[in-house]
Amino acid sequence: MPGKRLIAIVGPTASGKTTLAIKLAKKFDGEIVSADSRQIYRGMDIGTAKPTINERQAVPHHLIDIRDPGDDYTVADYQCDAIAAINDIIARGKVPFLVGGTGLYVRAVVENLNIPKIIANPKLRAEIENEIAQNGLEAVFKKLIVLDPEAANVVDPKNPRRVVRALEVALTTGEPFTAQRTKNTPLFDTLMLGLDSPAEALRERINRRVDDMVSNGLIDEVRMLIKKYGATAPALNAIGYREVIDHLNGALSLEDAAAVIKMNTWHYAKRQTTWFKKYQPTHWIDSEHAASMLIEHFL
Repeated sequence: MPGKRLIAIVGPTASGKTTLAIKLAKKFDGEIVSADSRQIYRGMDIGTAKPTINERQAVPHHLIDIRDPGDDYTVADYQCDAIAAINDIIARGKVPFLVGGTGLYVRAVVENLNIPKIIANPKLRAEIENEIAQNGLEAVFKKLIVLDPEAANVVDPKNPRRVVRALEVALTTGEPFTAQRTKNTPLFDTLMLGLDSPAEALRERINRRVDDMVSNGLIDEVRMLIKKYGATAPALNAIGYREVIDHLNGALSLEDAAAVIKMNTWHYAKRQTTWFKKYQPTHWIDSEHAASMLIEHFL
């Protein structure tokens, strides 16, 4: 695949992917395609740690702020948009960088996954939602993991929408949700770079980031989004948003909400790390210098 080269930078949340990617994109005349399932949404800036306006002016970014939080946006939608953006970057003689922590988004592009369109089953979905109401989300998530063990590393156990969909797909098809996607011939020759981060340092960065988000206006951001799209907008099930909604509803103090965001983000980061560590071949790096050496050789 001469000329169709792609550099992917992956890793857990708060590991420093954005900062590293901007430095490398500047150095290698590149542009960034986001692989973050929440940064696609307009208005969700603080809680998703979206690149700042200055960062986006320094290096062109794609697939950020392309949907409203009330809109549905599937993995298949993302795959189509990302491949188009990457091909456009390559056609202009630039280097595409695929950057983010949403593993399924990365796989959809890098492996050119065939993503089956499984039609929603409203009756089954209602039954699963009723089961959550009766037995709790954790019990239903455990049921999903029995059918699809790999879902433990892909599906957020505290996001009812994701759990319901994954279980719906598994029960409808008789196949694990995570096995529904088959690989096609790759469209790009991809260099996978994983940003390695010691656990304690990562946890400290997560805690600091959450404190900064709260200080920088996360509560007001969520208020604005609820006013505009309603508290049940699909995108607002994300970590950082659902906990603040609980706070605004009086279920959590601000201090407790921040603590729960930190805990849920840490658990998510561990799931991301587990997922990406299984993903081969990924070169795990801990510095800009190491990444630059690999990219120079690759290009």
